[in-house]
Amino acid sequence: MKELTILMPCLDEAETIGACIKRARQLLEENGVDGEILISDNGSTDGSREIALALGARVVQCPARGYGAALMFGIENAGGEFILMGDSDDSYHFDEAMPMVERLRAGYDVCMGTRLKGRIMPGAMPRLNRYLGNPVLTALGRIFFDITASDFHCGMRAFRRDKIIGLNLVTSGMEWASEMIIKARLGGLKMTEVPTTLYKDGRKRLPHLRRWRDGWRHLRFMLLHSPKWLFFIPGFILTSVGLAGEVILTRGPLQIGPATLDVHSLLVMAFLLIAGVQVLFTGTFAKIYAHLSGILPYDEKFDRTIKRLTLEKLLAISLAFGCVGISGLFYMLWEWYGTGFSPLNYEVAMRLLVPSLTMIALSVQGIFNGFMLSVLFLKTKAS
Repeated sequence: MKELTILMPCLDEAETIGACIKRARQLLEENGVDGEILISDNGSTDGSREIALALGARVVQCPARGYGAALMFGIENAGGEFILMGDSDDSYHFDEAMPMVERLRAGYDVCMGTRLKGRIMPGAMPRLNRYLGNPVLTALGRIFFDITASDFHCGMRAFRRDKIIGLNLVTSGMEWASEMIIKARLGGLKMTEVPTTLYKDGRKRLPHLRRWRDGWRHLRFMLLHSPKWLFFIPGFILTSVGLAGEVILTRGPLQIGPATLDVHSLLVMAFLLIAGVQVLFTGTFAKIYAHLSGILPYDEKFDRTIKRLTLEKLLAISLAFGCVGISGLFYMLWEWYGTGFSPLNYEVAMRLLVPSLTMIALSVQGIFNGFMLSVLFLKTKAS
């Protein structure tokens, strides 16, 4: 096995693939690295493959389209213990990447390039990407996953081949860049970064990157892999606000400056409470499924906590809520009956009716969600 594979995904890069291969060859020769140059072609029709072969690179033909698909196919077919990946548009100069290889030799599993701590040459990155898109997505990734990398989407990276294959990466598009770093962090891989330079790419045509579409795909992927931020925190906020508001407004109107919060606000609080509880249940389902399917690593603390919520406990709590709510509803009907079904004072009636119906709704949620959790627990025990 060779020490290093320099991997480039390629789709119609005839203008720049030659310069990239020459830079990669320079890295190997000047530093005495035992390595290969591997082009993972994604369906080029402009002669890119022929250029690569003529310059001594090895070319593999990826059968599936997509940036991530090309990279994973290349990784699977690489002959090096380490892999240095970069784009084929000459925006990253491979002959400057030896510090990344040195980090792998020092024992790191993943070395990210960082353009934000390195240099971005004039015209190399659109202002919107530089000052909004990449910093925002990187900041969210750092918050969601506690990743210290300063540049989530740098296209030049180095890593140990076996470690990345072990992550079971599945995305085929541009979000592969996010999937790799997120799963590397969740998988406990040893990560570092080095400054790198982003050059203006040498192509005359427009890049394959689509700013808004690909940005959304990266954000969506991060949210789907962070149940805490997608479900639990919003659910907790909704539940807390709804519960506090309902408790306060059940006692009577609340004056806040010139505004008076009354039974109309009480109804809104009931909605927030019911929605919040359902979001929390959905987050629980999502996290259990993610663990069962291998999307997220096993979380012993969460598993131990959630298994305490047996079906019997949830049914008991839910039935208690339901009994309280039904009692309030029947009391309300009895009072109405006592007036000969005459028109009620809606402010008084709603302060009893809204909390009662909320308790009944929470009871129904608890019962059916409890059975759903029980189904997932059965799968957990069988797995």
